[in-house]
Parts: sequence; structure tokens; C-alpha cells
Amino acid sequence: MAVTPNSIVTPQRVVTGTAVCTTASVGYGDAPTNTQLLLALQTDGQRVTSITALARATTTAMECTLYASTDGGTTRRFINSALMTAYTVATSTRQTRVDFGYTDALPLLLAPGEGLYAGIGVTNTGVVFRAEGFAY
Repeated sequence: MAVTPNSIVTPQRVVTGTAVCTTASVGYGDAPTNTQLLLALQTDGQRVTSITALARATTTAMECTLYASTDGGTTRRFINSALMTAYTVATSTRQTRVDFGYTDALPLLLAPGEGLYAGIGVTNTGVVFRAEGFAY
């Protein structure tokens, strides 16, 4: 995006993404296994204001992880994690949503060409991640 002096840069459109992780992600280095694309890269960058996760099946406590990539997923750098507590799925109970803590006041900023990947610490029938924000 061309920058014009003394001009405010504002988001141009809403971006959302979902990913379902079923197999445990292994490793905190630059090539963890079994991660899923959560937000595709945007040419001019993104401002992410919410990332959450819910289990589709009964789960033990596990770490939910986020990775950023500037090369289409070849290199994925560990940037954040949140704990999903143990939960027995039932139609008569409410699940506690995992919240990574991003908000309008404290967003996750992704650079132009940077995408976001998700992973889980324990193999499960499925953990659904949801990301919401804005593209520039």
C-alpha cells in the first residue's frame, strides 16, 4: 500500500478465519507439525481483534498455540498460547471458550504477507479456532 504523508491508514475490510485442529502439534521451533491455516496472508497486513477456540469433543487440558508465517507456512514462528481446560462435552453444560486476549485496544498486528496458523497440544476429535479482524 502506498503511504501518503499525513494520511491516516484505516482498515478496508473485515477478515475472518476458522481452522479445525485434530492432531497434536509438535515443536516450538520454526517448523511445528500439524498446524492449520487460521488467517491467510493479506497483501497490506491485518489487525486481528479476536482469536478464540472451542472443543468439538470431550478434551483433557491442553495448550492451544498460534504461529505467524511470512513465507506461506514454510516457516511458522510460535507467537502465543492459551490453555484449554478439561471439558466433557454435554448438551446440558456450557463450554468455556479459550480467548487469546486480543481486543480492539490490544490487537495482534500482522505485517503485509504474514499469515496465522493454529495448533493444539493433544490429539482430539477437533478444536475449532476462530479469528476476526480487519485487513488494510
